Amino acid sequence: MSTDRLHTAALTLAVLAPLAMPVAPAYAAASETRIDLGAEPGTIVIKTAERKLYLVTDTDRALVYDIAVGKPSEQWFGKSWVSKKREAPTWTPTPSMREKNPRLPQSVAPGPNNPLGERAINLGWGAYRIHGTNKPQSIGSAASAGCFRMRNGDVKDLFERVHVGAEVRVLR
Repeated sequence: MSTDRLHTAALTLAVLAPLAMPVAPAYAAASETRIDLGAEPGTIVIKTAERKLYLVTDTDRALVYDIAVGKPSEQWFGKSWVSKKREAPTWTPTPSMREKNPRLPQSVAPGPNNPLGERAINLGWGAYRIHGTNKPQSIGSAASAGCFRMRNGDVKDLFERVHVGAEVRVLR
């Protein structure tokens, strides 16, 4: 084979090889499960002990997502609602966070260092949220200051499915 043909073959392979490789999803897609949560479709049910968030889709079905929950001293339980949805949110530490760690920045703009990740779903009138994360390795643990962390791809999926005003139930 001539040098020109080898060069052309190598160049063609270099250009086409990445197209043939399977691309792994950036998140573990939600799976639908049969479960009766006693809630209307559109309701979010969080089971902290399971580290799972359920979005009710029918009387006996829900989409299930893996999440991180609050540290044991920061967990809360009860009912709330989706009060706001934000794309590319800015993170601002709460006064209690700043009290525990005065060196925290005033805020963190959207981007790879933002603890809220790519989406934030605010709950009620308080500082709690369902949000993405810049620490995906924390999913499945009790790591936050009371919020619920999701993989960025998962929170983007939930963000598109849930509406402002949706009921949120946080269970043990």
